[in-house]
Amino acid sequence: MALIRSVERRTRPNSGEHRVVAAAEALFEKTLVSVRGQLAGSVATLESKLHNSSLNYSEIFLRDNVPVMVYLLLQGRFELVRHFLDLCLELQSRSYRNRGVFPTSFVEEQGEIVADYGQRSIGRISSVDASLWWPVLCWIYVRASGDRAYGASGPVQQGIQLLLDLVLNPTFDGTPVLFVPDCSFMIDRPMDVWGAPLEVEALLFGSLKSCCRLMELVPAEPEGENITQQRLKLTRSWIRDLRVFLLKHYWVTSKTMQVLRRRPTEQYGESQSQNEFNVQPEVIPHWLQEWLENRGGYLIGNMRTGRPDFRFYSLGNSLGSLFGLLTGPQQRALFRLVIHNRQHLMAEMPMRICHPPMEREEWINKTGMDRKNWPWSYHNGGHWPSLLWPLAAAVLMHKHNYPNDDVLLVGQTRTMLEECYWQQLNQLPKQQWAEYFDGPTGTWVGQQARTHQTWTIVGFLLLHHFLRKAPEDVALLDLDADGSLELSAKKKPAYSGPERRKDWRA
Repeated sequence: MALIRSVERRTRPNSGEHRVVAAAEALFEKTLVSVRGQLAGSVATLESKLHNSSLNYSEIFLRDNVPVMVYLLLQGRFELVRHFLDLCLELQSRSYRNRGVFPTSFVEEQGEIVADYGQRSIGRISSVDASLWWPVLCWIYVRASGDRAYGASGPVQQGIQLLLDLVLNPTFDGTPVLFVPDCSFMIDRPMDVWGAPLEVEALLFGSLKSCCRLMELVPAEPEGENITQQRLKLTRSWIRDLRVFLLKHYWVTSKTMQVLRRRPTEQYGESQSQNEFNVQPEVIPHWLQEWLENRGGYLIGNMRTGRPDFRFYSLGNSLGSLFGLLTGPQQRALFRLVIHNRQHLMAEMPMRICHPPMEREEWINKTGMDRKNWPWSYHNGGHWPSLLWPLAAAVLMHKHNYPNDDVLLVGQTRTMLEECYWQQLNQLPKQQWAEYFDGPTGTWVGQQARTHQTWTIVGFLLLHHFLRKAPEDVALLDLDADGSLELSAKKKPAYSGPERRKDWRA
């Protein structure tokens, strides 16, 4: 234990850490833009400001602003976060075609707010993750600020109901997952991720949890159940079904793979459920044996009839751990897998978005020869610095929830994260805070990567905050926690009315 504590407090003399952090903080402040005369969020990249780019990087993307809003909450800048939430809520679509969808991005032009729901995107695909992130951000804002009245307000509750109407609608599919097209979340180029991709399903799990916590803020009626209480019951049931489904069909270990390889196929009838998706043993990739080792485990990328996607997706697995989708032992199996495959996932620029990448014929057939997704680049095995902080938060959350379980493993994982932090600290300023990195080791700046990318900058700052400044602040991201939340920053109440209480449960 003493060794682990010494690692946690370790500093490297003459590393220039304080200078790099200060420079990153200054760059972050430059990314913030105003809407209606008040700071509302960050542009996707400073490059859009410096070079007047005609691309949409100067807009406020909801997805890109997730780490931004988390960082602002850690700073106690609640009014800015609430303004961002209000703008997104105001722009939630009421159109009959996409009713309940939150905008992918928005921008103020000549006094008018222009939102993008996919009509301006490459491929014209509306992002799903933007809508699912909003309740998560809203709930952690309520916990951090103590602004219980905002979470219980009419506009917020109406926005939640519109979103639930969208994602919980009955469909022709009987499973509890959310089906989406290709290119509809962070992986926004063709990558054969259509169906029920892990990142969307893990985020759906966290989003439904957050919706429940927000609906719980509405007082129950003395006689009978209102619509909110009825929807709360339905959503809780959906969460349970979703978790059971994902752990049954997405979670794999060496043991479960041996069982899967020997399952019968061509089964029919309700009683024959050993191989529900008719997965043939020939589709199981050979690299899994070494990848999983004996005690590793992870959530696969997708489960489709006869076509599981066994690729490892970093963000989906990190969110699965962070949001409590995985059990404690499963989280530790995930950490073992990451350590075992560190040369693939971390390399020179932590961390890789997915593994393994598509190559040659597979890349041609499944991406449509997408030049940006060339093997080992962009979303096809590229390295994204912004993906390291969710994993670090997941590890720290695990340590908080299971302080006495496998202390050695958690210490080893924490040490690996510390070393990855120093890699980023030494490399990112030299590489101008690039968006992503190419190649098997992530050494080269991405061929089409933007520099001074906001979520690269703020991702590093979050990593610094959680690893070096205040690890206890990871409690902000605990969707299951009750009671008031005291962050390391000096809190400034976002709401000072008579309904505000220090403990929103009071």
